Amino acid sequence: MRRNPLVITAGVLILTVSAVVAVKYVRTYESPAAAEPPAVVQPSSTAADGPPDAGAARSASPAPTDLVAQQRFQAAAELVKKANGHLGVIVRDRRTGTEWRAGEVDRPSWATSTVKLAMAANLLERGRTGEIKLDTSARKNIADMLETSSDTAADVLWDRFGKDGFIPWFQQQYGMAKLEFPAGVARRWNHLKCVPDDLLHLVSYVLDRADPADRDYLMGAMRRAGAVQHWGVWSAGDPNQPGVTNGWSLETDDKAKHWMTHSVGFAGPDAQYAIVIMFDQPAGATIDTGVRTVSDIIATAFGLKTPTTVTVPKPTTGR
Repeated sequence: MRRNPLVITAGVLILTVSAVVAVKYVRTYESPAAAEPPAVVQPSSTAADGPPDAGAARSASPAPTDLVAQQRFQAAAELVKKANGHLGVIVRDRRTGTEWRAGEVDRPSWATSTVKLAMAANLLERGRTGEIKLDTSARKNIADMLETSSDTAADVLWDRFGKDGFIPWFQQQYGMAKLEFPAGVARRWNHLKCVPDDLLHLVSYVLDRADPADRDYLMGAMRRAGAVQHWGVWSAGDPNQPGVTNGWSLETDDKAKHWMTHSVGFAGPDAQYAIVIMFDQPAGATIDTGVRTVSDIIATAFGLKTPTTVTVPKPTTGR
C-alpha cells in the first residue's frame, strides 16, 4: 500500500463557516467539515519558532508516525519564511478536515486568473439548471479558460453572462466572503482581491458540493491544464494526479509594478488535498522567481525533490 504523501500533524483545526443569506439559487455556504468539529489540541512544537500560522499544522489526532510528514511541512514552512514578499499557503485534508497553513494566509491579494475556476463552476451550474444556455462557443470558452487560462475567453464569458453580477454568486455560493473590487478599479474579473481562504472555499466547493457532473468536468479540465499552468499545485507530482488553476499577473500598487503568482487546485488519492498558495512579490522580482518559489514549496510539502521542473509562463501572458 502506497504511503499517503501528506499526514497532517498536530495543531489547531480551524473550521471556517461563512453564513450568508441565500438568494435566488444561491445556497448558504458551509465548510464541508463543519458537521463534526474535532477536538482542539495545542499547536505542535514544529511551529513554535515561527510567526502566527507559519508552519502550523492542524489536527485532532496526532500520531507518532507523523514524523516524516512533520519534517516535510517544516521544510516547506522554512521556504515560506525565506520567500521575499507576501506568501500564504493552505493544504486541507478533505478526508479528515485538518489543515496545514503557513505564511500570510489572512492578507488580501489580487486574485488574478484564479477566479476563472469560479466563473467556470458558476456557468456550468446555471447552464445545468436552465437559467442560461451554454452553446458550443460558450463551452469552448470555458474549456480554453481552464486549459490555457485564456483571458480572451474569460472576457467573453464575463461580458455575456453577468459581468459583476457574478460576484454575489461567488461570495455566497462558494464562500468567497472577502472577494471584492478595491475602490476605484474597473469592475472586471481581473480586478478582484481575495484572501487564501476564499480560494480554499472555492476549491472545496468544487470537490465536495458541486453537482457530480460539474465536479467531474472541472476536475478533469484542471488535470488536463496546459503546459503554461504546469507549476504551483502541479508540482505535487504526477503520482498525485494534481489539478490546477493558476493566476499570474503584473500588478501596480503604490506606483510600483510587482508580480503575482498564485496556484489553486487539488492532489492526492481521490483529490484528497485541496491546496491554495498565493504569492505577492515585491517590485523588481521576476515571474520566474515567483513560479519556482510556489512550486518548490508544494513539491517539498509532498516530499518531492527540488528544484522541481516547471513551465514558466511568458511575462506577456500574465493578467
